[in-house]
Parts: sequence; C-alpha cells; structure tokens
Amino acid sequence: MSARCFRSLGVDPTTGREAFVDARPGGVLDELADVHALKAAAVLVTVVGAVLEGGRSSDTELAAFVPALHAALEECVGIMAADRGR
Repeated sequence: MSARCFRSLGVDPTTGREAFVDARPGGVLDELADVHALKAAAVLVTVVGAVLEGGRSSDTELAAFVPALHAALEECVGIMAADRGR
C-alpha cells in the first residue's frame, strides 16, 4: 500500500496560499483533507457540467479540464480505498 504524501486542506483566504498537511491515515487532518477534496471535486463537476451543457466549447477548451478531473478522480478513489481498508 502506498502512503499518501501531503494533502491539501484548501487555500488560506488571507494569504492565498494553499495549506498542506502530512496527515496520518484515519486521523483528524486526513478527514479534513478528505472533506476538502470531495468539496473541490463537487465544484469541479458542477463547472465541467455547465461547460458541457453549454455545448460551445472546443476540444482544446474541454481538454484543459482533463488534468484537474484526473487529479480529483484519483483523490476520490484514494479516499474510497482508504475508507474500505478501515
């Protein structure tokens, strides 16, 4: 099993810098990072859904979402796998 490295807890609204933690699996910070990841994925789904419904985006514009969608999906799968292992 590969250990997850640093997890994002979001962006500090004061400084604009992203906060990362080295969370212990199953710990409080890990759970906070899970919540942040799931909220971020939900926002991404909403944005991409709206773009797709608009139907006016080029393939190049749509391709710009692929890295973000891949990262969100990878993190969500990691969360599900960790929950299954508990």
